[in-house]
Amino acid sequence: MSGHRHTSGDEHDFEPEHGLPEPLPAGERLLWQGSPDWRTLAVHSFHLRKLLLYFGVILSARAATVVVQGGSAFDGAVAALWLTPAAALALGVITLMAWLTSRTTVYTITDKRVVMRIGIVLSLTFNLPLRKITGAGLRAHGDGSGSIPIALARSEKIAYVHLWPHARPWRVAQPEPMLCSLLNAEQVALTLSQAWSAATGIAPAATGRAATTNPSTARSQPAASMLASH
Repeated sequence: MSGHRHTSGDEHDFEPEHGLPEPLPAGERLLWQGSPDWRTLAVHSFHLRKLLLYFGVILSARAATVVVQGGSAFDGAVAALWLTPAAALALGVITLMAWLTSRTTVYTITDKRVVMRIGIVLSLTFNLPLRKITGAGLRAHGDGSGSIPIALARSEKIAYVHLWPHARPWRVAQPEPMLCSLLNAEQVALTLSQAWSAATGIAPAATGRAATTNPSTARSQPAASMLASH
């Protein structure tokens, strides 16, 4: 994808404008700027709950194995406790990764583009012109947060590994950047939809509100379309 640059994390303190590699050009308006919520990011992008369940099963299996082999319930509990620090460390690392990802990420929407400044150690900035966006959606989560995947023209491609975790899951062949774990995702989706419509002259397929009419099924269904493909 054209319009991306590498910076080091230390340069965030010296950005000419927060979240942007350079000041906005004359005539370009900032519409919205924000970052992922780290708690929501930990659950939905780093799968903290699934890992917690996984380690719970592993510890229970370890205790049960000891009991089946003739040990007492106390012996089983002790055996499980020996593995608990490793599990706690893994979960702690995942939580830290989510927090650092949130701290170093800034999403920006202007009336001409979407800008994603991402990366913990090596910072990347991606400029996504609104005219190069062919579609977007709103993936609502049961906790009220949501993520916004963005489909790009086929000529515009960003490697999945460069985007993760800011990428729509399982879209590896044609990766889709995603504004992840936003607490006000519905309003941000509406802002993006209106900006895209104004930039392209094409009416959006649906509003952000319409895209979130059934949050409980968002995990099993594709992101609801906000922008008409063109």
